[in-house]
Amino acid sequence: MPSSVAVVTGAAGDIGRAIAKRLAQSHDVVALVDIDETALESSLNALGDTGRYAAIACDVTDVVSVAAMAGQVAALGTARTLVNNAGAARAVSLHDTTAEIWRQDSALNLEAAFLTFRALEDALKASQGSVINIASVNGMAVFGHPAYSAAKAGLIHFTKLIAVEYGKFGIRANAVAPGTVRTQAWEARAAANPQVFEEAKRWYALRRIATAEDVANAVFFLSSDQAAAITGVCLPVDCGLTAGQAELARTFSQSEHY
Repeated sequence: MPSSVAVVTGAAGDIGRAIAKRLAQSHDVVALVDIDETALESSLNALGDTGRYAAIACDVTDVVSVAAMAGQVAALGTARTLVNNAGAARAVSLHDTTAEIWRQDSALNLEAAFLTFRALEDALKASQGSVINIASVNGMAVFGHPAYSAAKAGLIHFTKLIAVEYGKFGIRANAVAPGTVRTQAWEARAAANPQVFEEAKRWYALRRIATAEDVANAVFFLSSDQAAAITGVCLPVDCGLTAGQAELARTFSQSEHY
């Protein structure tokens, strides 16, 4: 029987690496896919167990590069899980967003997931596999970074498109929507304002922000047989951010219990 392969894009980042580590518990091989070869090598070294992981350099916004990646994955085994985790946010407001930034964010945060899915479609059919798209609470409400957010909203809908059209092949598709996660992407903001994470916690029902491992655990569950009847959903991993804010509830209700 061919080896089962989990493919994780954006795997050189903090969340991608945590997802790869978790999925190694349920797959024979985890393919770490990223455009940054140096960072990929660092992630591979950090994860250890070189027989369990394979690094694949790929520009997920480029059709030719994605096709080459799919060929390398096929040499490892059969893709059973695809995690579209690659993403980035650029301009923080519409006023700061140029046409080029809009296109770049759309290409990386939305179109890339389409390209990787189509490239691995046959393997996922053969394995009756699972697709997990890493969206964001930004795709559910306005929290800044408009081009990124609009793309993430599209990614949530794309998840439903896969679920409905490919369910007959046994393919499941779900999204995970993290809230604030302390990663390298946040370090610039933390450098500018060392209190940014403490300030953010007030908006979260659990009074904390999620970790990369929290996101990885959700991905692991959605990829597993325990989620065999779950498809087409978006699971927020946001410590309660999208459920509502206690401060607003206190203001609206004038109750001291919030």
